[in-house]
Amino acid sequence: LVGVGFRADAKGQNLTLSLGYSHDIQIELPPEIKVEAVTERRANPIITLTSVDKQLIGHVASKIRSLRPPEPYKGKGIKFVGEQLRRKAGKAASV
Repeated sequence: LVGVGFRADAKGQNLTLSLGYSHDIQIELPPEIKVEAVTERRANPIITLTSVDKQLIGHVASKIRSLRPPEPYKGKGIKFVGEQLRRKAGKAASV
């Protein structure tokens, strides 16, 4: 999660995301997937999904990412580890 105030909390099979909306988002994960949310001080939260089924992990990860995809100007949002984002110049670069 990249963004100021974005938080993730995992308890059992429930994942609670705070993504800047007026409410927190609760996600119930399938029992085959283990989830871990690590938040270190002064660092972005990292959500780790582990399972034997790669297809199920990809499906759940894309569902989570669809809640707040990374935007091209500031790069805020949910992105995969190691993903390169294509950044755009803002209005000031057009002058």
